[in-house]
Amino acid sequence: MTGGKAMDVSRARSALRGWGGVAVMAVLCAPALAFVLLLPCTQQAPDDARQAGQKTVTGTQARADGCVDAEAHERTPAPSGADGPTIDAIKARTGAKRKLIVGVDQNSYRWGYRNPNTEGAQLEGFDIDLVHRIAEDILGDPDAVQFKAIPTNQRIPAIEDGRVDMVVRTMTITCGRLEHVAFSAPYFKTGQQILAPKSSPITGYDASLAHKKVCTAAGSTALAKLEADKKGGRLPATTDLSTTVPNQLDCLVRLQLGEVDAVVTDGALAASQAAQDPTVELKGAPFTTEYYGVAMKKDAGDLVRRVNRVLVDYRAHGWQTSYDDWLSATLGKDSAASKPPAPQYRRSS
Repeated sequence: MTGGKAMDVSRARSALRGWGGVAVMAVLCAPALAFVLLLPCTQQAPDDARQAGQKTVTGTQARADGCVDAEAHERTPAPSGADGPTIDAIKARTGAKRKLIVGVDQNSYRWGYRNPNTEGAQLEGFDIDLVHRIAEDILGDPDAVQFKAIPTNQRIPAIEDGRVDMVVRTMTITCGRLEHVAFSAPYFKTGQQILAPKSSPITGYDASLAHKKVCTAAGSTALAKLEADKKGGRLPATTDLSTTVPNQLDCLVRLQLGEVDAVVTDGALAASQAAQDPTVELKGAPFTTEYYGVAMKKDAGDLVRRVNRVLVDYRAHGWQTSYDDWLSATLGKDSAASKPPAPQYRRSS
């Protein structure tokens, strides 16, 4: 390592404390530590780019099949408790392999993360609670789960390749994704937001992003939104969107290192990241409306219906407790996100 690079590392070490320092050193010292960046022991288009983003903009472009992103969460079959070929195959697994295989995140604080203060660094969080409930319903044991850590940009491939039975990983229901996977009814409502240092002049999804470098996860709805808005003149033409990462949490590391000026991600995730690093904060209001769903194979209709049945029970008994345990501290007890979204099932199945 050259003297200049060594000095840069030293500065990074001293500039960042607590969890942020752990994240920085993980990037600087060893990619293998990526999964240890976990926790503290915690429309109208404007006339020109200067006005870009000053109004809340939600993508609602219709596809050829009539699907509209803002309504994509309504394209799911009605609940059913009946088994079918997909569920039968899961139940037919024997011995130690008789588990529900689920793709999750293990780096998203309060959603899906390994808690170093538990024996074996157990996976915990809002998404993890839901996985246990689904496993209990299908296999009779909430712990009959094989968790697989899936990067943001591998969620759909993992389902299509059969590596997992489902993905429960803060995954927004969109028309584009419905072409590849099936979704359950929504279990959480959120929206895209800006995360930036408290000292930053950025004020939100607006003209203050001009000449700023923004980080997003590859394959995320945030990246798709920003690219569309920049192309359509709703985002300053000088906003740099070139920094994309496999895992959304990597954007926070880039922000801490000073490599980017802001992060765009779901407000629910951004709030948890702000809780990890007190030097950053949410800037401005959410500028989209999005719904998280459980993703499964397109032809797994029986499993989709079964998960929808589980969600009916979970909304009444369990959802609120999980929200209070994991998310109320960052999202609030009486916020728009503090109640489960009402399901809307498709008329034909």
